[in-house]
Amino acid sequence: MLAAWWWGGVRPAQAETGKEYAQQIGARLVGQAVPALVLTTIDGQRLDLGALRGRKAVYLKFWATWCVPCREQMPHFEKAQRSAGGDLQVVAINIGFDDTVEQIRAYRRELGLSMPIVRDDDGSLGERFGLRVTPQHVVIGKDGTVRYVGHLADARLDAAVAQARNTPGFDPRTLVAETPAAPVRNILQIGEPVPTSKIRTLEARQLALTDPVGQRPSVLAFLSPWCENYLQKTRPQSSQQCRVLREQLVSLGRDRSVRWVGIASGLWASEQDLRDYRNEHRVPVPLSLDRDGVLFRRFGVQRVPAVLVVGADGRLLRRIEVDDALPSRLQSLLGGAGGMARGNAAGAR
Repeated sequence: MLAAWWWGGVRPAQAETGKEYAQQIGARLVGQAVPALVLTTIDGQRLDLGALRGRKAVYLKFWATWCVPCREQMPHFEKAQRSAGGDLQVVAINIGFDDTVEQIRAYRRELGLSMPIVRDDDGSLGERFGLRVTPQHVVIGKDGTVRYVGHLADARLDAAVAQARNTPGFDPRTLVAETPAAPVRNILQIGEPVPTSKIRTLEARQLALTDPVGQRPSVLAFLSPWCENYLQKTRPQSSQQCRVLREQLVSLGRDRSVRWVGIASGLWASEQDLRDYRNEHRVPVPLSLDRDGVLFRRFGVQRVPAVLVVGADGRLLRRIEVDDALPSRLQSLLGGAGGMARGNAAGAR
């Protein structure tokens, strides 16, 4: 469950554009105190943002190398870095989604970026700042509170950065109390029990990640409704793999020897986007939007598509690499589903 510090348990209204996503996030974050964060750059540099309070404002940009508007806005971001001076810390935060450190470094060389770059390896920064869109700009004042959240590199962003820089240092006696950082959740490993919590499907049904009666294995398919089209040019291999997984869900999804669960990333996606994806391709598998990325982080999924298999006993059984061999591997899984279920049941006895 995502920290109530950010979301307050209130389901937001539907967003359709990057600007609207950012506005929703800003409505919850602006005015909140940020815990003293210590970041490590891809070059091993340590950035203690808490130590900057009273001296520097902080400008964070969440981005990805495959993100088209991120690339379009990078000249603006580099300009902010070069004019930062002594009262502003600029940090580029790669969201860690379908991006390796090598790809990030190549991107930095290509665009001539000079600001510190941090890769959000475990998704904890995205969780803390409610990431739903890229790019996402976050401006933090010298007092450690969020002053602005946006998607566009426009006059509003420039004004927010300027205001944060020009605000005098704070009086420690008036500092807004920060909320403690959320506990780090370890990524589930093979053999470990999968959480028994339920997810909400597009049909508003509550669906368990494991078989409640312990008879069938479950196939958890992590996906994105935009992967096939959007990544076609920037990540052609990922785009192709997304298509392969979708085709397998359509052709095998009605097989009841295993339980099928489709889990879609909430990055740049709404329930309506996922519903359109399901209807267009006639996907028979129950689908759920992982709006805040909780399941993606818990299962350590950093790229789509990904397939995880949970045994009938509720333990994580295997991870299937999504490649050209996926169809045969899923067919093999279906063929052995009965044996797995019987074996797990016998082990339980």
